[in-house]
Amino acid sequence: MLCAVLPKLQMLILVGFGGNVMKAQTKLFCASLAFVGVALMPNIVNASDGSIASGGSTVPDSSSGSVDKAGDHKHTFANHAEANAGAVREARAARVRPISGNGINYHNGPVMLGVTNTYVIWYGNWPSTSTTPAILTDLLGNVGGSPYFNINTTYYNASTTKVSNAVKYGGSTTDSYSLGSSLSDAGVRTVVSNAIAAGRLPNDSNGVYFVLTSMDVNETSGFLTQYCGWHSNGAIAGSDIKYSFVGDPGRNMAACAAQSKSPNDNAAADAMASVILHELEETVSDPDLNAWYDSRGMENADKCAWTFGSTYTLANGSLANMKLGTRDFLIQRNWLNASGGLCTLSFPS
Repeated sequence: MLCAVLPKLQMLILVGFGGNVMKAQTKLFCASLAFVGVALMPNIVNASDGSIASGGSTVPDSSSGSVDKAGDHKHTFANHAEANAGAVREARAARVRPISGNGINYHNGPVMLGVTNTYVIWYGNWPSTSTTPAILTDLLGNVGGSPYFNINTTYYNASTTKVSNAVKYGGSTTDSYSLGSSLSDAGVRTVVSNAIAAGRLPNDSNGVYFVLTSMDVNETSGFLTQYCGWHSNGAIAGSDIKYSFVGDPGRNMAACAAQSKSPNDNAAADAMASVILHELEETVSDPDLNAWYDSRGMENADKCAWTFGSTYTLANGSLANMKLGTRDFLIQRNWLNASGGLCTLSFPS
């Protein structure tokens, strides 16, 4: 099935690490992601001007769009785009006539309205010495109301009611390997379901539940070989629950990290931050995989995946492109559904 659903993958070959990093791009046809003598990076930091280069133009090459299995939406690094939800999306889209405009189309599905609550399940081993929980909790607690998240207010439902620039961090719980150190996609859903059933997190249809796994946990459908994170939804405890998987990429940083030195002196956590916000903005604009995406199946953040726009250099030498609360972050851009459509880091209120 891989050859059928992933006809073209792009990979970046690192030519050097000192000074300017040069890149070469090649196409793989019906190939597995075997890393032999090359390092794969989602993007390359150009040390000469502080900019971040992606694999091409602002909008990823249409030839690199790929179809994934139905039921979830995965954030890949090999093709600089997130995989299409495949049969589910195609079947739903066939029932409606999409509304076109600004490079992304509306397919009559719901968006998340009002305050979007975020919850975290810290799965695996997260010792008290780790700074990751503090960094990512600050991220989710401060992205709401920001110029960055305001981009999502350009998305709306069938009644033209817009997504709000309002995100609340609703709390967290821990899960110490209840399903072991290997999780399937279904296992991720079970982790969310168990947390809700046990009352450790509320049953909230207007929430997004992030399963954040420690470095030793593997998501068996392709974490670090095919994707960096994904989002999905399903009927859990009588509600339409939206949830997402994002793992700590520490055992293969080249797969999902933009830079080895990061704004918060924790490259794995900073890499997760970028993927978390990518998944969050896609979830609010396309929670059930039948609302906003383009003719190639790309959701809003897919269209700008692994591009970062203008950056600034911090004292530790790392690059950032926004401040949320008291912390700096390097976050992938999002697609503005206005002014003809473009990738951007902010939208004025």
